[in-house]
Amino acid sequence: MNIFAWILVGAFAGGLARFIVKDQRSGCLYTIIVGILGALIGGWLMNASGHKGVSNFDIRSIAVSAVGAVLLLLLLEAVSGRRR
Repeated sequence: MNIFAWILVGAFAGGLARFIVKDQRSGCLYTIIVGILGALIGGWLMNASGHKGVSNFDIRSIAVSAVGAVLLLLLLEAVSGRRR
């Protein structure tokens, strides 16, 4: 995937993950970074389990990225403490 596709997947997956986790932090760049890191985490987990990771701009890649981003956000909340 090219850099533009990674940014799009990151934006969609990060936004979806922030909605699911109810993350209150704001910022477009934050959302994209969370989504891209989620794609790396989700892709690594899928490859480790013997399945195809994130490879194209499609619904499956966004779902894998969103799962990775949700795990990342939950880890961040566990380390830093949930804001009230």
